[in-house]
Amino acid sequence: MINFETLSGSSIAILSISIILMSGFLATRLTRLLKLPNVTAYIITGIILGPYVLKIIPLDFVKGTAFLPEVALSFIAFSTGEFFRLETLKKSGIRILIITLSEALMAFMLVYVLSFFFLKLGMEFSLVLAALATATAPASTMMTIRQTGANGDFVATLLQVVALDDVVALLAYSIAVAICKATDGGSVDIMEIIQPIIYNLMAIILGAVFALIMGIFINTKRSTDNRLIIALAVIFGYCGICTIFDVSPLLGCMVMGSFYINITDDDRLFKQLNYFSPPILLMFFVRSGINFNIGALFSTDSAIGSYPLLIVGILYFVIRIVGKYLGAYLGCKIVNKSDLVAKNLGMALFPQAGVAIGLAALGSRIIGGKSGVALNTIIMTSSILYELVGPVCAKLALQNSGSFPDDNNKHKQIEHQDENENAYNEAIDEVEKDNEKIS
Repeated sequence: MINFETLSGSSIAILSISIILMSGFLATRLTRLLKLPNVTAYIITGIILGPYVLKIIPLDFVKGTAFLPEVALSFIAFSTGEFFRLETLKKSGIRILIITLSEALMAFMLVYVLSFFFLKLGMEFSLVLAALATATAPASTMMTIRQTGANGDFVATLLQVVALDDVVALLAYSIAVAICKATDGGSVDIMEIIQPIIYNLMAIILGAVFALIMGIFINTKRSTDNRLIIALAVIFGYCGICTIFDVSPLLGCMVMGSFYINITDDDRLFKQLNYFSPPILLMFFVRSGINFNIGALFSTDSAIGSYPLLIVGILYFVIRIVGKYLGAYLGCKIVNKSDLVAKNLGMALFPQAGVAIGLAALGSRIIGGKSGVALNTIIMTSSILYELVGPVCAKLALQNSGSFPDDNNKHKQIEHQDENENAYNEAIDEVEKDNEKIS
């Protein structure tokens, strides 16, 4: 028998990666039979492998891979930027902004009314929690779109709304913090309020600069391998700079991807990254499942106000869903989107993670005490629940909106993917032949 306690840190890390990858893959075989998205399989796998069920993956490994969410979000955000072509923004920019404001503000208002007027949780707590309710996570949505091959107007609208959601969340959070400080009788430090906005604006500008750098170093003369190497170096470098200043790389990487596609029209790089990123995304979602703190929800010490944290978390979970759906429906009707888009867009906006989790950590320090801990716990645990429910709802929304390719198109898509893979392999062979000639 192997005594895992005697293994070195590197041995544990390598075995943990292997277990996570293989377990995640095997779980998708089951969820495929149930017609569920892969993301759901990954998160459930993490919960099973985590400290509350099998306890297979050690917590030291989880702590040692704290960088993984930022890296995974960077890949997701960069890929999302491909959908922000200038010609598309010119046609639908204002309409997308109206839809985003509608669904974000509706979620904000409903969560605030629930927290302040019904649960009596205090204005500071209610404002910050409502501000965090506006954020949406793009990772599971993008994974579901990739898995299903969905496309069309609904997909374009969805991805643009998800991208703008986090901008709205950042602004709403900053305003909520300013109001909390002003009404609490304390001195309002202007820099403390606007610092997150300044840092994110700088991150956006830096993302555009990195896109220019990437465009200069990647050109048609580069080999397939070198294109991927340069892209990874730039994305990882940008992600590292963001973590130094404790800023989410989400917005900046979206800008980087958007700038890159607009200045180069090179969609081939996005396809290359799509080949590379699946193992990273699998590990990210499994790790999220491992981090799911089930015990905090059921702890008798986790009450806030006169309500158990479990009740508050469930109500927040449900009301935010209602707000996102109603707001998206209303926004789509205002801009005359089709019924298929209006009735299904809200279902694809349920996931929440990334920016919301980062802002929740800041908000918990500002509120302080038991309320601060409760705020962080609600967002962390509800994010996992949203990631479980969200992919299923997103897949249903994509199906109901007619975004899935029909059977004929599926066959064409598979053939096209095979052609791309063949072309990819042929390109590699050509590069190797050229290298042999040079040497």
